[in-house]
Amino acid sequence: MTQLALREFHVFDAAGGRFLYLVPSAGIFQIDEPSSAIVDLLDRGPCAPEKIVHDLSEQYPEDRLRNGLLELQQIRAIGEAGAPQEQVVNDLPPDGFPITTMVLNVTNKCNLACTYCYEYGEDKIVDTTCSDQPKFMADDTAQEGVELLLKESGPLEVAHLTFFGGETLLNFPVLQDTVAYGRQRAEELGKKIEFSLTTNATLLRPDIIEWLAENEIGVTVSIDGPKEMQDRMRVFHSGKGSYETVQPKIKELLKRHKTRPIGARVTLTRENLDIHRIYEHLTDEMGFWEVGFAPVTTASGRDYEIENEGYERMLRQFDELAHDWLEHAVQNKHHGFSNVKDTLEEIHKGVSKAYPCGAGLGLMGVSTGGDVALCHRFAASDDHNFGTTEDGIDRDRQRQFLEDHHVKHKTDCHTCWARPICAGGCYHEAHTRFGETTAPNLHFCNWVRTWTHTCLEVYGELSARNPDYLTRFDH
Repeated sequence: MTQLALREFHVFDAAGGRFLYLVPSAGIFQIDEPSSAIVDLLDRGPCAPEKIVHDLSEQYPEDRLRNGLLELQQIRAIGEAGAPQEQVVNDLPPDGFPITTMVLNVTNKCNLACTYCYEYGEDKIVDTTCSDQPKFMADDTAQEGVELLLKESGPLEVAHLTFFGGETLLNFPVLQDTVAYGRQRAEELGKKIEFSLTTNATLLRPDIIEWLAENEIGVTVSIDGPKEMQDRMRVFHSGKGSYETVQPKIKELLKRHKTRPIGARVTLTRENLDIHRIYEHLTDEMGFWEVGFAPVTTASGRDYEIENEGYERMLRQFDELAHDWLEHAVQNKHHGFSNVKDTLEEIHKGVSKAYPCGAGLGLMGVSTGGDVALCHRFAASDDHNFGTTEDGIDRDRQRQFLEDHHVKHKTDCHTCWARPICAGGCYHEAHTRFGETTAPNLHFCNWVRTWTHTCLEVYGELSARNPDYLTRFDH
């Protein structure tokens, strides 16, 4: 006799209902009470369909139970016991997959000496002080980067170019020239390039702010919060804190630059986990449109490493901010917690990742000398080189990278329900922690699963209380 069993999904409750997040497809379905009862019964082990109906018939009408069985099978939440588990598909991207974003590391110098910096601190991949890479990217190299982006973006009408460092604004003249060149070349080809940059804000001047606003440059400011938090690790080479320098400059930037939203990026460390205070300061007091938080990338044992209790504290505050975001969204109000917005967009679009991010796929980083790398964090690393701006991308090397780093090869990811969102985690985190970009970030698993569950709950609540809000994620 045929018996039915549960397949791969994650259960969550929201808005008084029960939902299934179907792992292979990344689909979300709300189930009614009879279907929920079927799931609970099968959670105890395989069972024949007729027995399921018989055992639950005193609680629910037979026709609703049979409909529930049919629907659960159609969405592949249940299936024949003993059937092979659905395998992670080896869906390598097609040849010529377009590059959507190019990150130009226009300098490898910085006027700050942040303790935890992945580029200059204890965990650096490339020692730029001793390498033969130029300290500043030249105009011709930046223009080659533009040409490579326009070529490799293929049929896309819009491509994205981000300026990075070091401290990006140390090479401001090249930024100006590159934006002018990129706009002209894109127009000639019937395309558009959207430009953005990341800065520590120390070098913002009125003329630079004016240029950013007039040219609609997206800006992300690296800042860790109010003075006592910012000055703990984001310091000048003299050891002096940077808050008093950047605070008035950021205020002027936010006052003048209205053509693109200005975001803050916060690095969280063991000593910097008062997320509510940081968020309130950066949004209410400083005026940032949105704030994104990221745990510090570091090898184990560093003084600033976040440990277990720190992650629990971080998750509690993330959960509270996420539900605050929800209450704003229900009322169609803006809330600047970008972590929840970004994850909800992936959930809404049914993202099921084979790779954790676009690095090496739709995004690549360019060093000051023109080497094309996996991403900006690997710029100038010979082990992660995919070509040059002059010679183009080595597609064979890229394809081998994508084959080696597919989620199907990552230990434990096969059985994790959160893999459509995570796919093993950041390559740079893996390299820093384990020495290999192929390693899954197993130390983050509880964090990823807990945060994804929270975002699924928020998504379920919003889908019931203000479903129209979700349409803004359609684009």
